[in-house]
Amino acid sequence: MKLNLSKPLAFFDLETTGVSITKDRIVEISILKIHPNGDEEIKTRRINPGMPIPESSSLIHGIYDEDVKDEPVFNQVAKSLNDFLAGCDLGGYNLVRFDVPFIIEEFLRAGIDFSIDNRRIIDAQRIFYMMQPRTLSAAYEFFCNKSLENAHSAEADTIATYEVLKGQLDKYDGVKIKTKDGEVIEPVINDMDALHKISISNAVDLAGRIVFNEDGKEVINFGKHKDKLVTEVFKKEPAYYDWMMRGDFPQQTKNILTKIKLRGFNQ
Repeated sequence: MKLNLSKPLAFFDLETTGVSITKDRIVEISILKIHPNGDEEIKTRRINPGMPIPESSSLIHGIYDEDVKDEPVFNQVAKSLNDFLAGCDLGGYNLVRFDVPFIIEEFLRAGIDFSIDNRRIIDAQRIFYMMQPRTLSAAYEFFCNKSLENAHSAEADTIATYEVLKGQLDKYDGVKIKTKDGEVIEPVINDMDALHKISISNAVDLAGRIVFNEDGKEVINFGKHKDKLVTEVFKKEPAYYDWMMRGDFPQQTKNILTKIKLRGFNQ
């Protein structure tokens, strides 16, 4: 279907050094501009972020330090990008929470006030989630081909969840996917250890404040110490543990932090 446009719509996507809007930087940007008459323009370029690209990010987007060492920094391309986006509405996938605030930060660091006033923002992810709700009732209908009666009653929801899991195992039996590092796996199998791994992922505590890094070691997953080893943070800043113990964190998180701290004393 041809889009009904009154002004250009610029779809764009960013590859970055990480997910922190304030600390991370763009390493690649692609913009597809659709004009009201249907004409299309696409511009894609890599950008030197001025900082090392973490290996964990490179494994996702395939861009390494060597690939961008001779590319311009964002400041050098900011004006031309701003000119290309002038007068455009913006489109993308998850751009409301990530791509738009990320590129605004980059423009501000370059001295350009990239305003979204008078721009319409079209987020395909929001549309997807609206039309394919991520609720138990929607899952029950999708996997079990039945409507969930008495939704939000504890018993009905409990039984429905059990049936949904069985439906998922049937639907995804033998289905393989490719991981971020290129490994082909069959993640959904009728094995509780495998399903546990999918459900918990790399979280150490259920709140996700502490996670395992690629080496299987516990790291902080928020704030100023994000991605730092818990043991190293406690060693260099002992007051941080006290702050977390007094803070509004789940008791399970505090219990795990205490175990890590005590383990450090016994090593």
